[in-house]
Amino acid sequence: MTGDPLADLVADVAACATPAGLVNPLRDLDPALDRPEAPAVRRANVRAYLAERPAPVAILAGEAMGWRGGRFSGIAFTSERQLAQWGPPYAASSLHEGGWTESSATIIHGVLEETGLERRVVLWNSVPFHPHPPGRPLANRAPRRGEVDLGRPFLARLVELLAPAQVIAVGRVAEGSLGDLATGRVRHPAQGGATQCREGLRRLLA
Repeated sequence: MTGDPLADLVADVAACATPAGLVNPLRDLDPALDRPEAPAVRRANVRAYLAERPAPVAILAGEAMGWRGGRFSGIAFTSERQLAQWGPPYAASSLHEGGWTESSATIIHGVLEETGLERRVVLWNSVPFHPHPPGRPLANRAPRRGEVDLGRPFLARLVELLAPAQVIAVGRVAEGSLGDLATGRVRHPAQGGATQCREGLRRLLA
């Protein structure tokens, strides 16, 4: 225990062992995809991110880490390209030249920047891990029920610690995971949902 509840939360997520097909970005290392220090880099990214947002007006909770986003940044709905724009203390962790970029991350952060709420909203996932199909680490799949159950206590703990005015589910998996904790829901930006997601976030965050 560090005495910092958010840092302790990050440490507990990092300590969580996950089954095959569910990568814990804060713990796991794939030598074919990750720099040697990658998990430590991602843990530092999340700690810095949360430290910059100690009293958010909202938490946006997504489904799970995408391989182009949180799998390598450590932060939900955030790609390595965005980390590069933010600059130190954030850093990339993959071996991919220039870092990965993710369309959902671009959409979500675009709305946060447009509304002036980038530093007043915390992004998280119902499953703070990356689910992938067998043998395809650079692909996404929907999380299974047991995987959602594994991630739910971390999300509930984050909501309790930050106590934001709004807890917005991004997609149906997040809505189901949040249950009564959710104050609103928007369409997930993937698979043709970009416009509805933007419109929903603008409305709820106005």
